[in-house]
Amino acid sequence: MAKRVVIAEDEAIIRLDLKEILIDEGFDVVGETGRGDEAIELVREHRPDLAILDIKMPGLDGLEAAHAIRDAQIPVTVLILTAFSQRNLIDQARDAGVAAYLVKPFQRHELIPAIELAIARSEEERAIDLEATGGAAEDKLVTRRLVEEAKMYLMDNFGLDEASAFGFIQRTAMSTRSKMVDVARQILAGELAP
Repeated sequence: MAKRVVIAEDEAIIRLDLKEILIDEGFDVVGETGRGDEAIELVREHRPDLAILDIKMPGLDGLEAAHAIRDAQIPVTVLILTAFSQRNLIDQARDAGVAAYLVKPFQRHELIPAIELAIARSEEERAIDLEATGGAAEDKLVTRRLVEEAKMYLMDNFGLDEASAFGFIQRTAMSTRSKMVDVARQILAGELAP
């Protein structure tokens, strides 16, 4: 099934290019706008898998829209488009729940990997949050940190890519009826390997 996408980009040419690329790549563009406030409404209405938001738009900027989407607890992956690569924007984007960002101008061959990375990160976050449901915020942070360290360990020591490393942790937890945090601890202790 095609991933559903909402595009919010105030430059019409870029928005049209994005739509064309996404459709060519098999995505279903379910809404598009040039305003941040309208992007929130489109996400609420269509419940897409992915929202691509420009950082600078009328109404609300992309970060404000991302915050509103996160606060509304709509399970959507957010990718920010920006003409800026300033560190403070990256930190603000992370705090807004943005899974990834892409600096404009971008090429077609950069967009799809950025989307795939954003979706993978978002799915990981949801899986970790689901496992840690009911736990304290501190427990969620510990789980995230340990799973991230275990992923890096698997990537560095076994040549896995990020998605495969997370998949190994998640599958192992499911098959052993353990928590991902416990599997991560076993990996870091050298007790588990793919």
